Amino acid sequence: MSRLLTKDFLSGLMFIAFGLAALWFGRHLPVGTTVRMGPGYVPQLLAYLMLGLGFIIAIVALVYPGEAVEAPSWKPITLVTAGIVVFALLFEVTGMFPALVALILIASIASDEFKLGEVIANIVVLSILSLTVFKLGLGMNISMIAGVW
Repeated sequence: MSRLLTKDFLSGLMFIAFGLAALWFGRHLPVGTTVRMGPGYVPQLLAYLMLGLGFIIAIVALVYPGEAVEAPSWKPITLVTAGIVVFALLFEVTGMFPALVALILIASIASDEFKLGEVIANIVVLSILSLTVFKLGLGMNISMIAGVW
């Protein structure tokens, strides 16, 4: 039973589950042929790759057991998820910069190694990258701060 509760085996099962889910949700998409690919061609190909990779990982984990699974820490999972939800709620109302600041602050609190200087550096770097990629690079009409810019 201990071989079935290793990180590698459970990761293999996760890949298999995602592959099966992708096949299920894409079952109505026409696949087409290699020359004339339909909208379901690439998703189905990726689903089969995930299934194959999952089976390989799971079988290797049964032969060579890795480290056992520990109980999950709920603080990081909860705070990172909450940060994403807050970002989604704030993005339209306040703009990208305040939403990004809230996301980074909430997600950073999840770590046991919270350092304010590193959080501020993350905010500055990610804000500059977001501005560069979305506003300048892609030319998207995203307000950085609602009503201002």
